[in-house]
Amino acid sequence: MGYYSTFGAPEQKFVALAPEAGSGLTVTEGHVIEGYASLFGKRDQGNDVVMGGAYGASLARLAAAGRRVKMLWQHDPTQPIGVWDEVREDATGLWVKGRILGDVEKGREAVALLAAGAIDGLSIGYRTVKSERDGKGQRLLTELELWEVSLVTFPMLPEARVTGKGETLEADTWRSLAQIFEDARRNLAGR
Repeated sequence: MGYYSTFGAPEQKFVALAPEAGSGLTVTEGHVIEGYASLFGKRDQGNDVVMGGAYGASLARLAAAGRRVKMLWQHDPTQPIGVWDEVREDATGLWVKGRILGDVEKGREAVALLAAGAIDGLSIGYRTVKSERDGKGQRLLTELELWEVSLVTFPMLPEARVTGKGETLEADTWRSLAQIFEDARRNLAGR
């Protein structure tokens, strides 16, 4: 029996990434992105509304087990492209910060597509634990088991946006080296 036949296929929700560049991010490895993967109280295009606190129990279980939410490319479980270093709930929604890894082929492609603006979405993969219907035909999601957050082409919840995109360690390193050489050149010229 496979994973999906045992647990069922995960549901997925999409979120758009913001086009603006980073905001003072510290990059240690890979390309850093951050933002909201889900917004509480907002109806998505699938007529679902994630309620505040829906991820809390799932995040606690993952932390207790020493596991992380996975970062995938287009929800493909065979194509992890990085790691989510931080995944947490706040009053607004589910905030994520992670690194797309350049050592992974699809990671390099994702960084290029992000930089060009061709990819602008995040999407959550989850299993509904508790939900209810309201009088408006909406499904109110009150508890979710979060499995993954993917970079995707088409967002389902356009109001949620990434607030920062970092640069690769390589770009930061080259910039730092260029500054060191420029400082050395100035020092030698001043003698």
